[in-house]
Amino acid sequence: MERKKFNIRKGDTVKVIAGDDKGKTGKVLEVITSKSRVVVEGINIITKHEKPSAGKPEGGIKKTEASVHISNLMVVDPASGNATRVGRKLDDKGKLQRYAKKTGEFIK
Repeated sequence: MERKKFNIRKGDTVKVIAGDDKGKTGKVLEVITSKSRVVVEGINIITKHEKPSAGKPEGGIKKTEASVHISNLMVVDPASGNATRVGRKLDDKGKLQRYAKKTGEFIK
């Protein structure tokens, strides 16, 4: 199976462009490449009911982040702080790097 290339990586700051949390920004915690989904800190919060068990005797209602489809997110440009599209080009060392298309700045 071919591995998908995404413009969003773990640790990036992203902005939600569609859905209930539209306009919010957060840090990427996990990228699920097989399902084209991303878990973002503070975005798409769901409540899970946990039954008390020997391992977790407290149980109760827990709030956690659910995944968001990658098409609903855009990378935030580190220079300007706005959402931007991402391209790839060679840097001065000859390594392929991601860059923000709005400003031309490289994304770490």
